[in-house]
Amino acid sequence: MKTLNRRRFLRDLGVSAAVLPFLSGLPGLNSAMAASGAGRKRLVIMFSPNGTIPDNFWPEQAEGKLNLPRILKPLEPFQDRLMLLKGVSNRVGGDGDRHMRGMSCLLTGTELFPGNIQGGSDTPAGWASGISIDQELKNFFQSRPETQTRFGSLEFGVAVPDRADPWTRMCYAGPNKPVAPVDDPHQMLGKLYGKMKDKDSLVSILDGVKDDLARVSTKLSAEDRAMLDEHLTLVREMETELQRDDSDAQLNHPVPELDPEIELVDHNTPQLSRMQIDLLVNSFANDMARVATLQYMRSVGQARMHWLGIEEGHHGLSHEPDKNEDAFEKLTKINEWFCGELAYLTKRLSETPEPGADGSMLDHTVIVWLNELGKGNVHTLDNLPFVVIGGKNSGLKTGRMQEFDKTPHNRLWLSVAHAMGHNLKTFGNEEFCAEGALPLA
Repeated sequence: MKTLNRRRFLRDLGVSAAVLPFLSGLPGLNSAMAASGAGRKRLVIMFSPNGTIPDNFWPEQAEGKLNLPRILKPLEPFQDRLMLLKGVSNRVGGDGDRHMRGMSCLLTGTELFPGNIQGGSDTPAGWASGISIDQELKNFFQSRPETQTRFGSLEFGVAVPDRADPWTRMCYAGPNKPVAPVDDPHQMLGKLYGKMKDKDSLVSILDGVKDDLARVSTKLSAEDRAMLDEHLTLVREMETELQRDDSDAQLNHPVPELDPEIELVDHNTPQLSRMQIDLLVNSFANDMARVATLQYMRSVGQARMHWLGIEEGHHGLSHEPDKNEDAFEKLTKINEWFCGELAYLTKRLSETPEPGADGSMLDHTVIVWLNELGKGNVHTLDNLPFVVIGGKNSGLKTGRMQEFDKTPHNRLWLSVAHAMGHNLKTFGNEEFCAEGALPLA
């Protein structure tokens, strides 16, 4: 196909702008996109709450190989892409309890503002006083024409309660500007591609643009047609799944009406998780954003994970003493499940070809899995369980574990920013950046 400007291409074909969400990532659609494909960089930050079980999380490293313990076993197929960062700490002090600071200072590296939200201990607090690293990188990418995308960033949620406080927000567009995740696949699908019409009539998003898409398809290269078909297939499958779930009235996890400490997470949460991950990967493939966050539940969350055979609340389990072997086993199983979702995300990126370039989308992506606490029953902000997955083009030296000594996590965000091409000198509190970025390359 002859390279054309997007708007002129659509105008000359006489089609509506409604087809643009399906076409924006096709590498042959314009020369700027094709040229930028080889150097495309992306970031995913995945959060799970309430600390980990260190004995079942931190691996041993022998002869250059990581011996992954039980929690990390799902990532064995990607062992050569892993980097474990032991000894990285959230050193941000100030107001708020450790769950609040763990959550809302996790991506910002700055204190919480004074406020009237009272936690389980310490002083009350408000929202974070700085921008989060995902939004900083979004702004960086959106400031350059060659890396601009339709959304810049996308914030996905899974079973995040319908409430707003420092325990539920990790993304901040700036001081006092929390960004809420979208945890309804209906809503996210509509944001990406447009809303389904009346559900009773089962009218697809695609019905309104099918003629335009057919007209465009005849002008595309074989590579672009194949990629467009993948986008359309994902949307069709997602609509079918959402409609089926609607008929069973099982799509959304119940939200507590009275007691916010009780969150009866629905048994279809694993299905919702996979749907959100599929939408995330598809949005990247279609170059709708180059930064995404994936937030599971919330800090201090009492999710009851029935699909794992666990009836107790997650936060309550995390407070049990180490000698409680039953709680120890259940917490291990919970964190193992979160890691399995990370493995699914990694697999999906690894099997999706990079548009307009060689290799897979994983080759051009950095993933960071994190938690607001190092260990739940002692509420430590030290030795946070940071897992970094770096693609071949990330510039990171993976397949290893690095050990630090209470190193401020601000330095990690400097390293991530540098991997994305954003050469920040400091991020968050400057005092924690004096030694520069962590040596991850």
